[in-house]
Amino acid sequence: MVEITKMSFFGNPNIGIYAYVNDKILVVPPGIGKDDIDEMNSVLKTIPIEAKIAGTILNGVFLAGNNNTIIVPHIVFEEELEHIRKSIKELGLDVEVVVSESKYTALGNLILCNSRGCIVSPLIEESEVKKLADILGVEVLKARLVNLDVPGSVAVINDQGGVIHPDANEDDLKIIKNVAKITVEYATVNGGMPYVKSGLLANNKGVVVGGNTTGPEVLRIKAGFEGGGR
Repeated sequence: MVEITKMSFFGNPNIGIYAYVNDKILVVPPGIGKDDIDEMNSVLKTIPIEAKIAGTILNGVFLAGNNNTIIVPHIVFEEELEHIRKSIKELGLDVEVVVSESKYTALGNLILCNSRGCIVSPLIEESEVKKLADILGVEVLKARLVNLDVPGSVAVINDQGGVIHPDANEDDLKIIKNVAKITVEYATVNGGMPYVKSGLLANNKGVVVGGNTTGPEVLRIKAGFEGGGR
């Protein structure tokens, strides 16, 4: 059974824009209260790190990766990078932090990963795709999903399942099944938003959804992450 909780950051239900999570680490911007972090961790069961990327609080937009590696954009400030790496080392966690050399920076929107595979935007340079395969330790495929170049925006996955934009077609579902080795469910967040990444955080332990997500949406998301997708 997948545990799910609702959350808003700074009064905003678009939590997937602000935070990044894998099974080991939750990277949140400064200013989120301890009670909110504790509530998230009651389902995600990770270790929180407070950080900014490129001076912004848009961690979910800029960060991508899986349990092996977190990928950060080249616009990250040196002191931010040092802080994240130092925090991970002090916590004794086995997670590498790698700076992408791609000219594109919204990596959270361009890269969709779990521990079995990775789908990246066709915009990402070929040299960077090869590098991603090495550092993530998984198969990497360039592909559009929902006829868009932002696979990380239209779907959220873990190792058991996930959810995708309701306009996805059978070919999209096959790509995810072949690369990530999971099935996904059609879903929306926050009362009808089809770009599910914007209002959703998930790892293999739990799911956090935006505060405006409705009961029926929660049920579909729960089904997706329990492997009940198509």
